[in-house]
Amino acid sequence: MARLANLETEYPVLDSTVRNFCASHGIFSAAFAEQNDSSERLKEGIAQVLSIIDDMHQPWLNGMELLEDAKRNKHVFPTGIQGIDLLLGDGIRVGQLTELVGPSSSGKTQVCLRTASNVARNHMVLYLDTGNSFSPQCIAYFLGKTISPSSAQAKNQFLQKVMSNISCHSVFDIFAMFDVLHQLESYLRCQDGRGCCQMRLLIVDSISSLISPVLGSSSTLGRALMTSAGYLLKKLAHQHNLAVLIINHTVGGEGGSSKPALGDSWKCIPHSRLFLSCDRGSNTYNVSILRHPSMASVKAARFVI
Repeated sequence: MARLANLETEYPVLDSTVRNFCASHGIFSAAFAEQNDSSERLKEGIAQVLSIIDDMHQPWLNGMELLEDAKRNKHVFPTGIQGIDLLLGDGIRVGQLTELVGPSSSGKTQVCLRTASNVARNHMVLYLDTGNSFSPQCIAYFLGKTISPSSAQAKNQFLQKVMSNISCHSVFDIFAMFDVLHQLESYLRCQDGRGCCQMRLLIVDSISSLISPVLGSSSTLGRALMTSAGYLLKKLAHQHNLAVLIINHTVGGEGGSSKPALGDSWKCIPHSRLFLSCDRGSNTYNVSILRHPSMASVKAARFVI
């Protein structure tokens, strides 16, 4: 009942009595409450829940409306890494889920940090860190490489502005991630339509470390949680004009080759999948497209972070 608890501040009628009743019966129905409890406040609370759910339903859109939405809202954010931006046609797309796949030390977190530093110049960024990988020092280093010559005071002010636009949350299990994402959803509903600096990038580093443990415990429940996580991320991206960037690891495949973790049930969820690898000798990185809605999967590029 975490989501109902989060709503109590805005809707006081959704107090512990309402939440406990809903939790114990598993039914959000005013008629059911009428049959089992005479409390007017309880019936009012359940009616409020139903009203909130109705308000969350998105209207049906025709093709022209979707085209206008794409032109107006579904922009592209450069990552700041030339090879990746050229490969993707200027960067990662708003409204879509982009996945970085690769073995350990293939540059996945570095790409996320570089992208965060680039987007946070003008927008807010939420970074979900599952393994203590977030590095403010790296963000400062990337910014230092791109700041034009100016006074030390101007550089410090710019650094403070960008760093303050990045929020980092440590999440170590999938349920903690769900809780943060539901809080984010409430925040995004409030920010939509405002002209202030808005949240435009969500990074999950990494999604596989949150999902793999639940896949190992119970395949049915694990797949359900995995699918729910994927579609919640896609929903946030589409409805609130976010670019969502996630990291996935690799596992052993046939013939000793590596393949993306999380299996076939997950591979259709990201809109785009990029495979990263590192050339140890030259300290350069390779990126290739595994999946993209409008590009061939054979395209590849090299880059230096």
